[in-house]
Parts: sequence; structure tokens; C-alpha cells
Amino acid sequence: MHFRWIGLGLWCAAAGWGADWPQWGGGDTRRMVSAETNLPSDFAPGEKNADGTRLDMTTTRNVKWAVKLGSQTCGTPVIADGKVFIGTNNGAPRDPRLPGDRSVLLCFEEATGKFLWQLATSKLRYASNFNGDLPDLGTCSTPTVKDHRVYLTTMRCEAVCLDADGLANGNDGPFQEEGDYLAQATILKTGAPPAGQYPDNFRNAPKPPPLTLQPTDADILWQYDFMKELDVWPQDATDCSPVVDGQYVYIGTSNGVDKGHKKLPAPLAPTLVVLDRLTGQLVATDDAQIGTRTFHGNWSSPSLVTVNGRKLLLLGGGDGICYAFDAEPAPAAGGPGRRLVTVWRCDGNPPEYRERDGRKLPYNQHAEGPSEIIATPAFDRNRVYVTIGQDTRHGPGPGALTCIDATQTGDISRSGVLWRYTAINRSFSTPSISQGLVFVADGRGTIHCLDADTGACYWTHASTGGNTMASTLVADGKVYFGNANGKLTILAASKEKKLINEIRVGSAIHATPVAAHGVLYIATQHWLYALQNLSR
Repeated sequence: MHFRWIGLGLWCAAAGWGADWPQWGGGDTRRMVSAETNLPSDFAPGEKNADGTRLDMTTTRNVKWAVKLGSQTCGTPVIADGKVFIGTNNGAPRDPRLPGDRSVLLCFEEATGKFLWQLATSKLRYASNFNGDLPDLGTCSTPTVKDHRVYLTTMRCEAVCLDADGLANGNDGPFQEEGDYLAQATILKTGAPPAGQYPDNFRNAPKPPPLTLQPTDADILWQYDFMKELDVWPQDATDCSPVVDGQYVYIGTSNGVDKGHKKLPAPLAPTLVVLDRLTGQLVATDDAQIGTRTFHGNWSSPSLVTVNGRKLLLLGGGDGICYAFDAEPAPAAGGPGRRLVTVWRCDGNPPEYRERDGRKLPYNQHAEGPSEIIATPAFDRNRVYVTIGQDTRHGPGPGALTCIDATQTGDISRSGVLWRYTAINRSFSTPSISQGLVFVADGRGTIHCLDADTGACYWTHASTGGNTMASTLVADGKVYFGNANGKLTILAASKEKKLINEIRVGSAIHATPVAAHGVLYIATQHWLYALQNLSR
């Protein structure tokens, strides 16, 4: 380990710039801002062969390397330890032992794009009133890499910790059952169980023999099953991107409604948990009982911030409320275990989204009711910036970006709102906060530039030409943003609106652009591009 880190440090020094991008948002505050410079504002994605499986590099421009992904890619890449990690599906299988519909985490060599290893998890199929793992949807969790370990949630509603080197350097850690894990069946033997009960035959068909492991397989160090251990009922996808700090991993469970979208099968299951980062053992659960108020699902990822010397964990709730928890677990009041104690809560919905003329507005009816928080709360200078939104299948509707005073306590839905911007549609996007400006996209693909202190809008850019689930990246004085129509938009990160470039990449962009070591990474549905200003 010692020599590996020395080698990585020398490599970075030789490269002469930059830093890793080891987690969603770049850091614990999730501000979506990179310090990288000399990033390209123009590139040509190149020509593919007839079936789209091979790229002619001679037809590209400013492409350092490109690699084929699956057929659906919603994961955003992270770069750490000289490697690139990204979630996708198994639409372009790399291993004949692992065919069919699976969710995949791929690991590539950062310098060359060479494939190193993958975690390929089998699917939990639809059955009765369960739909916790959508068919063909790949790994959505953006992993966090720390101390040569990779932390993420899988689509099987579990948290895993992986060795960043895969099995190429041996099978490490207490978990030794990778062969059984990879061989898990993908079809349910019976229908969905009663609420809160998950027998083995719900999870798996008759147990197949373990697979013989290869150096290109993931090395699982530990695994924690939210469904089995905590009676969690995932909705659509388990997609949390964890925060790792000290001895803890903070991670969301994606608990939600059933297939009919009417019932909450596990309302008392936790939304946020703390695991020991070395063993995967449960340390604590949240005290907020968000599951009792959840509209649809819980897909926000936590942020870790420090306010007046106190570490707080921020989370957007499936009930439309932004929560701040004390990051240090406390003994549970009147019961066993430990809890993450709520410090404050602030509704991300304006009151008029909840109620009109004394009547509560229903969720998703006529596009006028409240929404959940899907985006990650972003933090800067004791302020929290968070959007509200809904599943894209629910269509457009009223959104809001709320700026919250993070120094208060209690229910601060009124007192803690510093400003609120409602000239925005529903949004999945985590805001980028840079030099007194907030850049945020809404679900209809419009980018908004606001004053971070007042919420005054400097400009909007509505001609991106497609819906989006991605967030903005601010880097090198630019705003990078992709949409579902396969267009990468690049604008100046300034109060004055300036369109720098628009580039068609050939397929939808659901991932957020990221940058590390002087390289810009753009993940489309089918390809991952490493872009650099190259002289030819």
C-alpha cells in the first residue's frame, strides 16, 4: 500500500495539475465545482461503426480516450487512485459468465481507459407489488472512493465496500463469497412478500453454483443488505452516493412506495443509516421517520458540512423536506441502538404547493402539488441550496430552489428560508455554487444563474433542447451541462450570459460532467469520453 501511494503521488506530480474527483459533487459539501483549468470547450466525439460498438479515434478531436459503456448510463464517473469508476448496465457485456440484465460498476485505468474490473449485480425482478429494481436500469449510485476503498449502493438495495484494485491483487476483506454473489439468480421464485418480511425465496430462485472468480471481478470487502436487515422497500432504484468520514459511512436506503404508488410498505424503515466503514456493521439510523410521509421514493444523497464547529449531515427527504442531522450518532431515546438526531428541518416546498384555499394539494395531481427532494443539498458559507422535483415520468410541474440558513435549529420552514426562487421547473439537479453565483438546471433543460446571496436571477438559458436528470459542473470559468437529447452545453460561469459551445454527442447525457487532473469526463448513455486539450 505504501509504495502504491508513492507511485500515485509521483504520477500526479508529473502530470503537473489537478486533483482527484473522488465522489458525487467532488467533495462532502457537494458544490459541483472543480478547480481544474485548461479544460476543453470543443471536441469531436468521433464516428462509430454501424452497431455503435467501436469508435474511430482518427475522427475524434480532443478525445484522450473513450470506452464503451452499456445501453443505459445514469451513473456519474469518479476519478481516484489513478482509476475511473462509473455505473452503467450490462448492455455491452464484458464477461460471458455474466450475461443478461445486470447492473454494473466499471473500473478503468485513468491514464489509458483500459478496462480493469467490474461489479456485475443481478437484478431484483418485478413481482406482484414490488418494483424496486427497474429492468435495464444500471447502477445509478455514484461511488465514493476513500483510502483505496470504493463505497456505493447497488440496485439490489444494499451497500457494498470494494477494494479499488478488484480481485487482481487477491481476495481481501472478511467477505469471501464473491462467487456466490455473482451467481445470484435474477428471477423471483414467488411473489412479493408481505410488508416488512423478506424471506430468502423472495430474494433468490434456487441457489446456483458459485462462479469461478477472475481478476476482472470486483473484490467485495463487505456488504450490507438494507432489505434483509432493515425491512427497507426500495422504489425504482437504490441510488444513494455515500459520504465517508472518519469511521463512518453515511448512506441512504431509497425506501419508498410499492408498485401501485399508493402504499408505503415499510413506513418505519430508516431513510438514512450509518455503517462502520471498515466492517459494514450498522452503527445508527435516522430519527426522522421520513418513510411515514414519503410521496414516492427517497433518492437524495447526503452532504456532510460543518456549521459553527458542528458537523451536520444534510439530506433531501422523499417528503419534500430538507433535513440536517447531527453527524455524530447519539443513544436512542427510550430504546436500543443509536440515532442520527434531527437538528433542523426545512420544507423545500412553498406553502402554496402544499395547500390552496384550505385544501391540501395532492402529490402529482394536475402538476400543482408538492414534490420530493431528489437532488443533493449543496452547501456554501453556512447556506444550503436545494431543489425539489419528481420522477421524469410525472412530467413538468412547479419547482423551487430554496436557500436555507444552516445555523438555525428546529422547524425552520419559515425562519430559515433566506430566499426562494420559484421561476424554475421541477428539478433533479444539485446546484453548482461558485464565486457568489448559483447555477442550476431544471428538468426541462433550462439553466438558471442566480445571485447566491439574494436569489436574484441574472439569466436563464432555455435552448438546451431537451429534458435532463443531470447537474451542472462549474470548472475553468465554464458551466458544463448535458441533456437527454445528447447535447453538451458550455456557458461562461459569469453574471453575463455567454454561450461558449454546444456539442452533439450522439446519445443522451444523464450523468453530470466531472473533471480531474486536467481532463473533462462526459458520460453518455453508451460511451465515456476523457477529454483534454490535445495538440494535433
